[in-house]
Amino acid sequence: MVIQKFDFPSRVRLKKPNQFKYVFDLPVRSTDRYFTVLARKNKLNFSRLGLAIAKKNIKKSTDRNKIKRMIRENFRKEQHFLGAIDCVVLTRYQTSDATIKQIEVSLEKHWQNVKIKCGSY
Repeated sequence: MVIQKFDFPSRVRLKKPNQFKYVFDLPVRSTDRYFTVLARKNKLNFSRLGLAIAKKNIKKSTDRNKIKRMIRENFRKEQHFLGAIDCVVLTRYQTSDATIKQIEVSLEKHWQNVKIKCGSY
């Protein structure tokens, strides 16, 4: 039995502008009322996550940080099932009014959509 680690190390984060640009150039999109997820297949053997949480859409910093934590946690649990995909999550203004359950359901649908559209796994 193979044991998978469900940690969130630095290597699974998109940090540099060229990493974000790679995803923004030819993305696969998945959108609903809370998030827009842009994804693109990468040449690595693991998925990576980038966050673009606009102050324009979510005014309070505490709300932005809470949403970032929820996105990272949800991605951390799903990362092994996504395959080799780079994802950038953008929030929409309705996200600040969403419940935790609505955010979790929304993100799980997005992960499934981008996995299918990218032909990964």
